[in-house]
Amino acid sequence: MFQNIFSFEGRIRRLEYGLTRILFLLGCALIGGFSEAVGGIVLILLIPAIWILLAQSVKRCHDLGNSGFFILIPFYGLFLLFADGTYGTNEYGANPKGVGEFNPNVDYTA
Repeated sequence: MFQNIFSFEGRIRRLEYGLTRILFLLGCALIGGFSEAVGGIVLILLIPAIWILLAQSVKRCHDLGNSGFFILIPFYGLFLLFADGTYGTNEYGANPKGVGEFNPNVDYTA
């Protein structure tokens, strides 16, 4: 969880996406509080926070088997919180839950 948070490649689960959204909102509240006391220079901290949120949103779109451009659809971020990911491997990688993956070390005939 929370590996390669700046990368736009791969897939993530709903839990990681939801935690990212919550941490982003808390971070914005803190940055907003400090910016009034210190000045606008603290707002530069929003740049990496927005980058992380975009990267995590794109990876969540990948978990559903969709392009990252789907985050441009209004309210699609809310859909990403509740939709279950694609079963098994898709074009963006393996299922982060491991559901539907073939394990060569397991005897499935027994």
